Amino acid sequence: QVQLVESGGGLVQAGGSLRLSCAASGRTFSAYAMGWCRQAPRKVGEFVTAIKCSGSSTYYADSVKGRFTISRDHAKNTVYLQMNSLKPEDTAVYYCAARRHSGMSYYTGDYDYWGQGTQVTVSS
Repeated sequence: QVQLVESGGGLVQAGGSLRLSCAASGRTFSAYAMGWCRQAPRKVGEFVTAIKCSGSSTYYADSVKGRFTISRDHAKNTVYLQMNSLKPEDTAVYYCAARRHSGMSYYTGDYDYWGQGTQVTVSS
């Protein structure tokens, strides 16, 4: 069993930055691929980014490519989402996810554990 706890959300003006963190429990963090999804009101959920267990490969949705960066620190059992040049359309609840597989995926159904979510609000 893996527990994921997100933090770092908040209110920021358009053009600003935030860094989300996702702390994972358990000793097998390094064997899991990780990802971030977001859910905005009245919109379909979007898989934003993913990272392979080794950190050697990443995936980004077109909507965030060049602005967001995913990374992981195995010593801290933590995955990060650095979000720059934020836009009002980035407003959503952001969820961290872990997959019991080394390879990353951008399908939410491939992930086994989810955090409780953290709210990101970008004002115009």
